Amino acid sequence: MKRLCTASIVGLVGLLLSVGIASAGKLDAWSPDFDPSGAEYTCIVSNVSHPVLKGVYTGFALRDELWKRSNGRIYIDYKPFSMLGGEVEVLNMLQMGAIQGMGVSSVAATNLGPRFGLINLPFLVNSFDKLDKFINSGQLFEHFLNAMEHQGIMALDITGYGNYGWASTTPIKTMKDARNVKFRIAEAAVNKISYEKWGLDAVVMPWPDVHVALKQGIIDGLDHTPSVCNITKKFEVAKHFTRVNYAQGLFIWIFNKGWFNTMPEDLQEIFIETVHDVSAQIREEAREQETTQIAKAKENGVSFYTLPEKDKEFLKEKAAEVHDKYAKEINKTYPGDSYKPDNYLQEVQEYMDFEQ
Repeated sequence: MKRLCTASIVGLVGLLLSVGIASAGKLDAWSPDFDPSGAEYTCIVSNVSHPVLKGVYTGFALRDELWKRSNGRIYIDYKPFSMLGGEVEVLNMLQMGAIQGMGVSSVAATNLGPRFGLINLPFLVNSFDKLDKFINSGQLFEHFLNAMEHQGIMALDITGYGNYGWASTTPIKTMKDARNVKFRIAEAAVNKISYEKWGLDAVVMPWPDVHVALKQGIIDGLDHTPSVCNITKKFEVAKHFTRVNYAQGLFIWIFNKGWFNTMPEDLQEIFIETVHDVSAQIREEAREQETTQIAKAKENGVSFYTLPEKDKEFLKEKAAEVHDKYAKEINKTYPGDSYKPDNYLQEVQEYMDFEQ
């Protein structure tokens, strides 16, 4: 079984306690209106970002709805704000059972589930409507969610945080402009390959370092979504945004299978149904939030651009090369997979009408 680090369970539990105490003040505004002390099952769930983002708020919505539907038997102890550390470290905590759940970003998810990289492939699932279409694809979406089953981790659903583009300190109106920018990207194979194929200068950088790096000029561009850039105040420094819309930003809601299986069947059914219902509602709210956040950013002086058609076509042409390069990881199957297509990526491409 793949491991991401060698920290012991004892050390991890100590870390959870220490950062939980230090960060408790951040959660005051999000405290539950019930006493969770009597819960039969407690599920510690992590996320790196701010719950003002609808996709991140999912954890609190799950907490409240699960408490209601389970009659106080299940309590989600939600830890956003990177309270438990970075995503790679937290993935290992989840796999080892030190925590029970996580809203993991689609870029970090590939560390334990390479198939999750499908959602990051450029111009494949790159709009809210396309995301809805993929979620309703039946077997294709179920196979996607099974990406970490072989690691003892189950994925139940997804929520989003908008369409990826480029925030920058100087305008990016053409690909020529883009080639003069140093972009921050997340640490994920698909992202690295995409920027290589596009011929752009990109550097991997932890999210907490981004704001200072923009201010100091270490980077002058950021690969992210309008909602994230506005809510986390990146637009205070990077006052320009190019709407590339090459991928949807997602959180995948994953849980430790061993812990899940300790619950009786009735609670398992309630848990799964609640995650699906809450996720569907949050996806609609995330769509509305992007429109609202773009309007607010414009009011505060942020300029928005789209690339010329010829530059869009260039990005899409190179996107096909990214798909081909990562196809082997996307198509890999594991003993626990019930669906084993000959070419899963091709099936998704055809279903999503991807133009090669």
